[in-house]
Amino acid sequence: MTLQHDAGVFVGEAQEVAELREASALLEAVWGRSDEGVPIGSEVMRALVHAGGCVTIARDEAGQLLGTAVLALAEGDETYSLIAGVAPGVEDRGIGRKLKLRQREWCLQRGRRTMVWTFDPLVSRNARFNLVALGATAEEYEQAFYGVMTDDLNGTDESDRLVARWELDSSRAVAAAEGRRAVDPGREGAVVRADGPDGEPMLLDGNLNGASVRWCRVPTDVVTLRRERPGEASEWRKAVRETMVPAFADGLVASYLTRDGWYLLAPPATGQRD
Repeated sequence: MTLQHDAGVFVGEAQEVAELREASALLEAVWGRSDEGVPIGSEVMRALVHAGGCVTIARDEAGQLLGTAVLALAEGDETYSLIAGVAPGVEDRGIGRKLKLRQREWCLQRGRRTMVWTFDPLVSRNARFNLVALGATAEEYEQAFYGVMTDDLNGTDESDRLVARWELDSSRAVAAAEGRRAVDPGREGAVVRADGPDGEPMLLDGNLNGASVRWCRVPTDVVTLRRERPGEASEWRKAVRETMVPAFADGLVASYLTRDGWYLLAPPATGQRD
């Protein structure tokens, strides 16, 4: 396997069983074990690679595994990202972005122009990464996508998910890959439509570039909230579900998330790129 070097991080595709076992162990370190075992086993990864998919890994200069991402082929020119994770303790080194950009390159080299995956709408850090750092969008909301999960990050509530679509050669994706991120347009003039479980405004009606938009707030740290106050976390999930499902039915798209946890739900043509 050949790894690309980028600022002390080597990124490439794994094929050997030993590397796939390392990748599986890293994902277990991130998510823990559920009632069914590890998040994804090395045997499944090996089968996916054999079927044409890829397992991307990142190592440091000492050979330590820093992160991994698993990708499967889908219909037409699409791929499906099954899971991605960064080793505990190195989350702020940009490893996740390097993994996803390597996946993007791998896909485009093979004529695959769209990547799809699901993510928890309440985990604001991941949502901002997907929508802002990568330039993906979301316009589908899946209720209880995995049923009730039992791993360390998801708690024991229903696993609602947003479906991310990353159009890999779109202007959004190209700009994000080049480091040109969207600019927060601000919420001046927006009107409060509903409060969240914490009693603070959660849903706003606003206007952006002449289009009617909505703003939806999510908790700052839902993982801690699930651990310490699971009932409140569940109330947040229900409130976000009740906000996003009708918004998508009205043709709006989640295209941006502010640093303080506000989703922009806007018509697809309403740009968020500087």
